[in-house]
Amino acid sequence: MFQRDLDLQRRWQALLSELEKTVAKKPKDLNGVLFLIGLQELGRGPGRFTKEEKQDLMHIAICKVLSLSGYYTLEGQDAQGWPHWKLIKKLPHFDLLEQEKLLKMHVLEYFEQEYGWHFPESKMTP
Repeated sequence: MFQRDLDLQRRWQALLSELEKTVAKKPKDLNGVLFLIGLQELGRGPGRFTKEEKQDLMHIAICKVLSLSGYYTLEGQDAQGWPHWKLIKKLPHFDLLEQEKLLKMHVLEYFEQEYGWHFPESKMTP
């Protein structure tokens, strides 16, 4: 495993620990974190959601975090207050592992920008 992969994993675990302190439950995986971001971006707080709404919440989160690199832009909200995003830059073609890494890096950046949380990378030594 490369140093950058180990760094990402270490930073990701630090995020999960921080989220556990904040919401009193550690998210199991990337999908759990995306769900929390989707809830936050919807702005309604916790509640009951249908399976389709849960998928929509995760889509909101993916669009929000990838907007940090200019892939999506917020178009507005519908009558129910759900945000709608527009793809403005083609996403790279990655395998599933690379897609997960891309999302994790953007999720970390989201929490750094939106909440001021810091997950510094390790200093690499030659």
